[in-house]
Amino acid sequence: MITGTSIGFAYDRTAVLEDIEITAGPGEVVGLIGPNGSGKSTLLRTLHGALTPKPGHAHIDDAPLAELTPREVARQIAVVVQESDTDVPFTVREMVLLGRTPHRRSFERHTNTDHDIVTAALEKVSVKHLSDRVFAGLSGGEKQRVLIARAIAQGAPHLLLDEPTNHLDVRYQHEILTLVREIGVTTIVVLHDLNLAARYCDRLILLHEGRKITEGTPADVLTPQIIETVYGIAVERIEHAGVPQLIFAPPSVTAQR
Repeated sequence: MITGTSIGFAYDRTAVLEDIEITAGPGEVVGLIGPNGSGKSTLLRTLHGALTPKPGHAHIDDAPLAELTPREVARQIAVVVQESDTDVPFTVREMVLLGRTPHRRSFERHTNTDHDIVTAALEKVSVKHLSDRVFAGLSGGEKQRVLIARAIAQGAPHLLLDEPTNHLDVRYQHEILTLVREIGVTTIVVLHDLNLAARYCDRLILLHEGRKITEGTPADVLTPQIIETVYGIAVERIEHAGVPQLIFAPPSVTAQR
């Protein structure tokens, strides 16, 4: 379980987050949504220790995040961010093998078990055939699969992802989020696409200007009244196979309302 209590954060004197409460239960997929600049990525970073909330605190299960060592955090949380070490000439296998680092002492060699875990992770995300390719030369969709394989190999019971579908075509967007759900660990994911959030998340937390506006199931959060108020655009909601999906109107239509 991941919890954040009274999370706040400011860059210099500019408040980015104010009094955020968040919980992700075992095996749950929680989506962070909201307009640009609403604080989604900053909140995610406070939950894995890249930023220290002021005020507030984050917990992993019953352990305060601030009291854990970096190695202990890495054993508990796998993180997939937008930026990656694309300039480092690692092969795909070497990149995924980095996920085993928290389980090894400094300068300790990887074991046969580590390599077996990496192979299994590569197979799970269907990139074993790319094992000897240089990571930097992969397509966006392939890179995301490899980074998720690294998270799987890390073996952490919690997974945090920052816009994992960014810059991917529609097929890869759905394939990546299907993989995320299949991993079966406690997951918090930042998403811009509200329809993807509706389809793949158990619960959504809507942020705006650094505050939590509402949270609940996709059906509860993705209502025209809420979305039009926060995003400033007209929207119609339909249901597809029991999943709410949103149809947005062009700005000119919104202005006429």
